[in-house]
Amino acid sequence: MSSPTGPANGLPVRMPRPRQTGRHRRPEPAVAPEGAPALVLAVPGAPSAASRGLAEEVISIGRSELPGLDARIGYLEGADGGDSEFPSLSGVLTAVAQERTARAEFARAAGLDVPAPIGPDAVVVPLLAGPDGDLLRRVRQALMDSSAAAELADVLGPHPLLAEGLHVRLSEAGLARADRARLFTVATAADGIILATTGGEEAVQAAGITGMLLAARLAVPVIAAALDQEGSVAAVAAELRGSGSVQLALAPYLIGPEAADGLLDTACKEADCTAAEVLGAYPALGKLAVAQYSAALGIQLGAAAQ
Repeated sequence: MSSPTGPANGLPVRMPRPRQTGRHRRPEPAVAPEGAPALVLAVPGAPSAASRGLAEEVISIGRSELPGLDARIGYLEGADGGDSEFPSLSGVLTAVAQERTARAEFARAAGLDVPAPIGPDAVVVPLLAGPDGDLLRRVRQALMDSSAAAELADVLGPHPLLAEGLHVRLSEAGLARADRARLFTVATAADGIILATTGGEEAVQAAGITGMLLAARLAVPVIAAALDQEGSVAAVAAELRGSGSVQLALAPYLIGPEAADGLLDTACKEADCTAAEVLGAYPALGKLAVAQYSAALGIQLGAAAQ
């Protein structure tokens, strides 16, 4: 048994590894510089406990990737006012700018020697896998409606880590092998994948890049389709079946909150296939959010988003 102060006598004690020296030592993890702007995660869709939990998980992983990170959550359909459970993106940005100004004024009044603020007040990272034009226009409008000097980062994809996440979700649903090196078979494994996204043709083209990475992982054809474009999913299903695929599966190229209720169910009926779960709080999303924030500021993160 262990005591409150450590392991009981006789048990081995894990000691910290000494730091390696020379060219083989591991690089020190990046730390958010003092005075760096806040990362504000822009969450689309109707606010809910589920979307808040997802966003908080992404932020938590982001903070572990970049210690010292000031990270906030703002909702595109959130409410204005500081006491709101789901604060609007514009409201969060305004609050960030006001806090930054107040800190600077306090430091000057107290005669403190503190580093000057770096860059804008905030970097806004959309919680989107791909370029949904309508949602991104609303994000830009929120930036203009705020009193903050904010910069808009890129969406999270396309990226190999998202292809990995899609593979994981398909394997969890029994629609793909978890590892191509293994010899076991999955009876329900799909031989054709519909990569379903939102945002129209631009989003479909961007999703196609991740789709190629997913196809390489699964060794089956993957074609992107737009959930919010009538006939797109059915056309892709017909194309896959016409090329010889029999068992189709739908892989949502979605994080979750950006998709309207019922879209995936309707798509599955149109394609006559089953679907994997959305990406949700897949751990790579936190890494990618910090990578986009860091790219906007020119911070080197080493292997954070490799």
